[in-house]
Amino acid sequence: MIPDSRIAHAQYKNSIKKEFFRKSIHLCSALIPTLLAYAYWQMLACLIIVLCIYVVSELLRMRGKQIPVIAHVTEAASRKRDENRFVLGPVTLVLGVLVTALIWKGDAARIGIYALAFGDGLASLAGKLFGRMTIPFTRGKTVIGSLMCFVAVFCSAYAVCKDVWITLILASVAMLVELMPLKDFDNLVIPVVIGALASALLP
Repeated sequence: MIPDSRIAHAQYKNSIKKEFFRKSIHLCSALIPTLLAYAYWQMLACLIIVLCIYVVSELLRMRGKQIPVIAHVTEAASRKRDENRFVLGPVTLVLGVLVTALIWKGDAARIGIYALAFGDGLASLAGKLFGRMTIPFTRGKTVIGSLMCFVAVFCSAYAVCKDVWITLILASVAMLVELMPLKDFDNLVIPVVIGALASALLP
């Protein structure tokens, strides 16, 4: 009989692998502002097509039919709470990027998308790997994860606008939003809110 500690360790390693895979997709979204700068409408069209294909794939998967590559990627990235359910994370991720790019322009959109890619992405990884102290009423969010969100948004926003005070505000708000127990909807809320705030604060 396998000891409980070994089972728990194996489950932990599996959850870390899944988190790395999921957040690598998050981090890849940081490339989108550059692609939008060169081919704005074409990139938006590609995102919409990817979103539609994914939704169809998930609906088929829920009926026991699979589109081979997409279904395997979804299963590799899905968390325990996603078992036997429509995996919503990729939908809100693409929608967050799309809505931010459509509503906010230029630097505001870039900052919003970077907040999603780096702030939310790295916060979750840091929390999983190093988080020991959880924050009450946040459904398991950790102090180290929140601090990582602040640092990541501060650095990425400063790289765009070069204003310390604006980036302090943006990073603080992003950290507060990331703390909310929004589940997969933080992918939609974070870039839109930070993009809106950047749009209001940037000269």
